[in-house]
Amino acid sequence: MTSANVDQTERGLGWFTSSYSSGAGGECVEVAECPGSVHVRDSKDTNSPGLVVGASAWTAFVGFASR
Repeated sequence: MTSANVDQTERGLGWFTSSYSSGAGGECVEVAECPGSVHVRDSKDTNSPGLVVGASAWTAFVGFASR
């Protein structure tokens, strides 16, 4: 897992929130998929650094969290 500064490249990603999100905002993370990696950021503060994780690590995390 690495820290990622939100630069112009990340701003151009297709960010989305979970379908389980209430839509009211404030308590969500946003995710953007890239080949081989997943970018994750706080929806309340999209200018702060986010995280970049490998696709396999993200798959393992989502599998664990959905139990």
